[in-house]
Amino acid sequence: MRPTVHDIAERAGVSLATVDRVLNDRPGVRAVTRAKVEAAIAALGYVRDVAAANLAKGRVYPLVFIVPAGENPFMRGLEAEIRHAGRHSAAERTRLSVVTVPAFDAAALAAAIDAAAASDDTAGIAAVAVDAPEVAAAIARAREAGIPVVTLVSDLAASGRDHFVGVDNVAAGRTAGSLMGRFLGGRPGPVAVLAGSMRVRDHRDRLEGFLAAMAAMPVARQVLPVLEGQDDPAVSRRLIAGLLAATPDLAGIYSLGAGNGGLVAALSGRSDICVIAHELTADTRAALETGVIDAVLNQDAGHEVRSAARVLRAKADGLPVVAAQERIRIDIFIRENLPPAAEEDERSGAGLYQGD
Repeated sequence: MRPTVHDIAERAGVSLATVDRVLNDRPGVRAVTRAKVEAAIAALGYVRDVAAANLAKGRVYPLVFIVPAGENPFMRGLEAEIRHAGRHSAAERTRLSVVTVPAFDAAALAAAIDAAAASDDTAGIAAVAVDAPEVAAAIARAREAGIPVVTLVSDLAASGRDHFVGVDNVAAGRTAGSLMGRFLGGRPGPVAVLAGSMRVRDHRDRLEGFLAAMAAMPVARQVLPVLEGQDDPAVSRRLIAGLLAATPDLAGIYSLGAGNGGLVAALSGRSDICVIAHELTADTRAALETGVIDAVLNQDAGHEVRSAARVLRAKADGLPVVAAQERIRIDIFIRENLPPAAEEDERSGAGLYQGD
């Protein structure tokens, strides 16, 4: 049988109120008495149920999500999921807020992390990471202040963050490369890669996986230097238009970031180039339906928000994370298996702590 506060009080020869003061680190207990209670706790092997204690106290968990600003449809969808979850999180004693920073701006992201950590009203931080020393340093400062931090969508493992919530991006890139190689078969011609920025880990990981899979294909194929469109549709459109003009024998394009609206516009309804992209948005859905895009690799933004909230709550309570529940899967969509738009809306409206 697990020891209780009653056992502690009896062993230390003090009242339950005194045990409660020591457990909650409140004043009004003499040093010698506190030492007796702490000795009883150690002798009995008492382990406090932090989650139950917080529930009894009615603790609310204010969680700050920091995401890139701009036109990236996936990030705007992620922000919408956070705000949706925030409107329905009172029952879980969780309060979610959103801070936006300029995309790929490491200094702005680090400042936002510092500001969130400095607030007395922050129980955890989830941030879409930029791979930069100042961001890693800000995450380290937050954790030193006792604020758990999870990276979201794009990781920064060297920062010592508490957890990463997102897909395995190397595996996603390998999947895209395998699809590209199989779709093209023996057709000749080079393949181009459109990224947002190589400053974010998820884009670099996807490229690594893609190149490895393409190199393993039976048909050797040139992969052109990466084009960085900054996840901006206008920039992406210019880059792809220039690519098409300069590479008449282009066989395929792997779009591993956002900016797909510009990609689709530059292709102008062409279906002779194999295109693999990420995230099921209005632009990629329409392009799948018309044959401009051949396949889309998707991650569930709603699941990621719910997972980040669960992890931050567990970390705040000192509880273990259930790894299987927090694994984010990679979905592959082609024209033939597109879910109805209404089904996507229903799935993204799931509650904060549904069992996904």
